[in-house]
Amino acid sequence: MPDRDAAWPWVCARLPARRRGQEAPATQAAAVVRTAVVTDSAAALPADWTAGLSGDGRLTVIPMPVMVGDEIYGEGEDDISETIALALASGTPVKTSRPSPGQFEQAYRSAQQRGFEAVVSVHISGELSGTADAARLAAARVGIPVEVVDSRTVGMALGMAVQAGVRAAADGGDAASVAAAAADQAARTKVYFYVPSLEQLRRGGRIGPAASLLGTMLAIKPILAVDGGKIVPLEKVRSAAKAVARLEEIVAADAGGRPAPAVRLAVHHFGNPDEAKGLAERLARALPQCPPAQASSLPAVLAAHAGLGVLAVIVGEEPAATGSLST
Repeated sequence: MPDRDAAWPWVCARLPARRRGQEAPATQAAAVVRTAVVTDSAAALPADWTAGLSGDGRLTVIPMPVMVGDEIYGEGEDDISETIALALASGTPVKTSRPSPGQFEQAYRSAQQRGFEAVVSVHISGELSGTADAARLAAARVGIPVEVVDSRTVGMALGMAVQAGVRAAADGGDAASVAAAAADQAARTKVYFYVPSLEQLRRGGRIGPAASLLGTMLAIKPILAVDGGKIVPLEKVRSAAKAVARLEEIVAADAGGRPAPAVRLAVHHFGNPDEAKGLAERLARALPQCPPAQASSLPAVLAAHAGLGVLAVIVGEEPAATGSLST
């Protein structure tokens, strides 16, 4: 996979000097972080990135449950990728659920106890999950102000929105500015993906408008996108190789139409890391002006619906003005 520091320059560049083994300038005063950020594990955030932010409560990731047969696993709490892959290959039912309102309530109360003035809770699209609804129920039960943001997206598109919110909070932003930063980032980010089969999406009830493809799903390899919070069909392609090639073309056209220094890419996969690595490398050659895409496995809660062999590419762009990320 591409080197992580190279793949996430907009994150590394915002870490203060002391995080990179240097002393911060004495004249540089750190902003007071007043707003905590909460999200869910569908954000696909890099573990080493979240680790530096969870210690003081400024970022909390709520695990989303995945049910394999009769067993319930917590995303992030259990290493369940292999379990899900085996279940999907064998036809064992794999389902997901939203986190409970109680999990969010606990996170919000913890933020209040730590002295934060407000919470911004940024979540997977409400068209695909009831997670944001659970967050709203919890928000009504606590004393600290909570602003819930439905990102209308998934994966690292959601993750980029969370990162934007955390950066705004690190600059001392209040709940309104943090929520606006997250929502703006999400709105400028697109998700494109290819799945070998629509079966898992059909079983989970997540395909929405893509249902029209089901009649010919054995003869086509669908390319889909997340648009307006829903999964929508883009094109029908007759072979896997052509589908991946067309996915690359779509991504290159989108990224090529954005301000070059600001474009950010991420690649997700499940059960096919070599294929994802190859896709990331080809995108790097096609888009030399962009930082290399990081290839990472889909979170279990998304893999359960996309199925084995999925390839997803997230295309986003850095805001025009950003601040520092203090951890």
